Amino acid sequence: MTTTSEDPPVAADSVYARLGGAPAVRALVERFYALMDELPEAYTVRKMHPESLAGSVESLFKFLSGWFGGPPLYAREHGHPRLRMRHAPYAVGAVERDEWMLCMTQALHEQVADPALRQAVQRAFADMAQHMVNVAPHPVSG
Repeated sequence: MTTTSEDPPVAADSVYARLGGAPAVRALVERFYALMDELPEAYTVRKMHPESLAGSVESLFKFLSGWFGGPPLYAREHGHPRLRMRHAPYAVGAVERDEWMLCMTQALHEQVADPALRQAVQRAFADMAQHMVNVAPHPVSG
């Protein structure tokens, strides 16, 4: 599914357009999930996902399309993303956050040539990843 006549035009200065539109967003998502499969350092976050990542790829692609200022594919199909609520069934702590960011940071470095854009998107992802944390760190006993 791509754009419809109901979608507002994509702003030329949107992250979506600056990244290169749907093909670039899809490439970023596909590389992100490939890294999650490839990197032993992402084992904990990978275990939280189904064996096949195809559904995860499609869902994140659709979410990022709208989040980056492109067609609101995810919202059109599922309503408001409510990310924290949708992730509530999963224990997301610092380890999962950091492993997710490891994969996304590497994917961004491989897929986004513009350093300023890459850094801005990485900051936004870091904020989102932190927002998903729903498990308190273990207290340090002394």
